[in-house]
Amino acid sequence: MQPRLIFRVQAEPFDLAQEVKALAAIGDDVGAVASFTGYCRSEGGRLAALELEHYPGMAEEEIGRVVQDAVTRWPLSGLTVIHRFGMMRPGDGIVLVVTASSHRTAAFEAAEFLMDYLKTRAPFWKKEHRADGSIGEWVEAKDFDDKAAERWQTLG
Repeated sequence: MQPRLIFRVQAEPFDLAQEVKALAAIGDDVGAVASFTGYCRSEGGRLAALELEHYPGMAEEEIGRVVQDAVTRWPLSGLTVIHRFGMMRPGDGIVLVVTASSHRTAAFEAAEFLMDYLKTRAPFWKKEHRADGSIGEWVEAKDFDDKAAERWQTLG
């Protein structure tokens, strides 16, 4: 059976419980579901919002490549990746990764892999909107995100 693959880019909030329930229900061979949700944070009260932009079409295409890479590396029953764009306030979910497999190791590793690559390869840009009313620059990529993604090159 082919794995159930869902990935989308959207402005609307996602429902974690609904997405996990849908993936867990795809078959009686699902023994593990792992999920990760990334949230907008206030950075200690410094941020009022985070603005996320993406390159339509290219973002979905790149996420699709990463999804295909994940299903070739791990025996997954299915996965869901949702990345939001637009204005996010502290506490808003930005990204959701849910993986399902017969065993926990595959589910955990695939979810971690997907997040590491989403942070480094998906064409999304973040701009800070500060609590003092000022607007910051576009947020630079972090070296530790690149290092996290690099480790999969030796593990894959």
